[in-house]
Amino acid sequence: MDAVIEVDSLTKRFGRTVAVDGLSFAVPRGSIVGFLGPNGSGKTTTLRTVLGLTVPTAGRAMVEGRPYAALPEPARVIGAVLDAAQFHPGRTGRDHLRVFAKAAGVSRSRVDVLLRLVGLDEAAGRRVRGYSLGMRQRLSLATALLGDPRILILDEPANGLDPQGIRWLRDFLRDRRDEGRTVLVSSHVLSEVAQVVDEVLVLHRGRLVAQGRVEELTAHPRQTLEDVFLDLTRETSR
Repeated sequence: MDAVIEVDSLTKRFGRTVAVDGLSFAVPRGSIVGFLGPNGSGKTTTLRTVLGLTVPTAGRAMVEGRPYAALPEPARVIGAVLDAAQFHPGRTGRDHLRVFAKAAGVSRSRVDVLLRLVGLDEAAGRRVRGYSLGMRQRLSLATALLGDPRILILDEPANGLDPQGIRWLRDFLRDRRDEGRTVLVSSHVLSEVAQVVDEVLVLHRGRLVAQGRVEELTAHPRQTLEDVFLDLTRETSR
């Protein structure tokens, strides 16, 4: 398997709390992988560690064979959406992208290309303070794509999207995969995950409890991905 993200025996403790506990998995190139788990299961901590934002207590996380900090041009390798609310409220959507384009060494011409891609071209001149949560999610996706990265990490990208927006996101993710990119996406919208991902990783209390293709995990008659997820994480949902 040609893995673009590799997590090996990853452990992260915050004081006496173990957020991630000996976690290992690999994400294959050119796939959409769902990253699932209840709140507090360690998903966000894992994603932050992959992106070099959190230092592991033990183990390692690699992107294309290197720690994130060792990537020579990280914006061209990996783009991420971890929080759709982190914008300067007084900037317009276009100005926000221009600031980040300059920081990433990307041509300003890419800004308008991405605004069209995420459907914000008509709202590009409006200040972000007036954007809905769904519009902020789209702006976050555009920001992540500035460097034309080969890998995307998306944490709950469907938050705030209406049904039309969720359908748009589904097509957006499939198009990125069809371009040869890799997407690691966390979501609580399990019915939507089941329609778009190639395989899933399920975390429970910081540990990997299942990994496989959706059709394999739901092979039992009338069993949905939600049924599998609830069975695997039942203890945390009591």
